[in-house]
Amino acid sequence: MSVRQGRWAASAPGVLEHTRYEIFPTASVEQAVHAHVPPEVTVTVTTSPAKGLEPTLALAESLAGAGYNVVPHLSARLVVDAAHLKEIAERLVDAGITDVFMPAGDSETPAGIFDGALPALQALAETRPFARVGITGYPQSHPRIDDDVTVQSMWDKRLFADYIVSNLCFDARAISRWIERVRRRGVELPLYVGLAGPVERTKLLSMATKIGVGESTRFLSSHLGWFARLGAPGGYSPNRLLDHLAGSLAAPESKVEGLHVFTFNQLKQTEAWRQSLLARLHGAAGGAAG
Repeated sequence: MSVRQGRWAASAPGVLEHTRYEIFPTASVEQAVHAHVPPEVTVTVTTSPAKGLEPTLALAESLAGAGYNVVPHLSARLVVDAAHLKEIAERLVDAGITDVFMPAGDSETPAGIFDGALPALQALAETRPFARVGITGYPQSHPRIDDDVTVQSMWDKRLFADYIVSNLCFDARAISRWIERVRRRGVELPLYVGLAGPVERTKLLSMATKIGVGESTRFLSSHLGWFARLGAPGGYSPNRLLDHLAGSLAAPESKVEGLHVFTFNQLKQTEAWRQSLLARLHGAAGGAAG
């Protein structure tokens, strides 16, 4: 049964209404957020190893000032030390930001003492400046980290986090199995399921260059698989992925709080897709009730 037929209409609107849009800090993205993203949608701002933390922090401050709920990505390997982390936290708190996401980051060489997310999370926990802190989960293998390491890392980091965001994945079965494994391990943190939005094939590679990922041969070589999946005609549909995830998203024991949408800065298309899906789901739920 398809999303259009209301397979998860009774429970999915809550997941869709707790949606986060991931964006890259570019010169034009702030205008796009104002034009196309409603204030109830949380905006998360990534970091680039090439550009550093400053563009992320500046954009997060500006969007927070405009009334958006903003979650900056604080890549641990770009933070120099505890004093630098404290300075960043104070700056974000002054901007009214209450939620941050802390991955290790893609920088090959740490800027300072933090070689991963765990020590940075431990340092952050000493003052606990934010109401919520998110960490990364990996439904599939990381291109540069062994599976045993990612599993142990999530277990260690859970004590310093409030939610988990799953990394980009196109395999509904892998995501569902991962959710089950997380819960079997006794990790009870709420989850945001990461998925790509409705990306236009013709804009994908040009957007990759503009957002900075094209600056890194290592990044592209590590992610050729999902670039190919996004770009192939008929190769990916967010609706189809959500349809196949229906059971996992609806199950109370999954504790899926919302969706984390990788927008590739295509915000107009992403919001139109979300509104269309909400309309279909609300319509299906109304029809079932009648």
